[in-house]
Amino acid sequence: MQSTVETLETNRDLGNQRLDMAAAFRWAERLHMNEAVANHFSLAVNTSGTQFLMNPNQVHFGRIKASDLILLDANDPAVMEGPDAPDPTAWGLHGSIHRLCPHARCLMHVHSKAATVLATLADSSLPPIDQNSAMFFERHIVDSDYGGLAFEEEGIRCAGLLTNPKIRIMVMGNHGVLALGQTVADTFFQLYYFERAAQTYISALQTGQQLRILDDDIARKTAEQLAAYSDSADCYLRDIKLMLDEEGSTYRC
Repeated sequence: MQSTVETLETNRDLGNQRLDMAAAFRWAERLHMNEAVANHFSLAVNTSGTQFLMNPNQVHFGRIKASDLILLDANDPAVMEGPDAPDPTAWGLHGSIHRLCPHARCLMHVHSKAATVLATLADSSLPPIDQNSAMFFERHIVDSDYGGLAFEEEGIRCAGLLTNPKIRIMVMGNHGVLALGQTVADTFFQLYYFERAAQTYISALQTGQQLRILDDDIARKTAEQLAAYSDSADCYLRDIKLMLDEEGSTYRC
């Protein structure tokens, strides 16, 4: 009898999704957003969002290939008994969110430096102090109730905070950051710019000078204007793949 994963694999052409995911892993490593062999990205591949691709357990982002990605079903806990079982925290966080928040098609969780520094502050929100940070005005939330490693109970709790499709980033207090989107390109774009915005904010705090915070109306307007650049994310991922190809990267294997 075929396993759930094998059956799903034979019923779908996941080639392009796999390539996008593998390229995102490689570029996240290039930007030093990965942490050893930890952290995970996932992408839903069915209508309900419960079947999803994810990186294999304990493999460095810089080595992940398209063929390495495992295909899981959030409604099938038996996958945790298989030889390619995901990390329990990956299953707990990503599986719970894909099962309970079908609008969150792609999830990217990292412990990138600036976003994680932000997550350690008593106030972990990102104020709109420049154009990049304004991109996330009313589009990010802070989880201030860290409850330990993201096993299933913690994953379910986190999923309960993400019912609003407008939220693109969750700052996981005392932990890291989670980006949510519709596609790999869309989600990686959010992750990249949030890290850039957090870098600027942390640097501004270090000056000790008073911050120049945008008015709510201007910040909201800017966020809406930036959201209208709908092709920027696709172009960014397109060029990431082109640059990796030019270098002879193995991500497509």
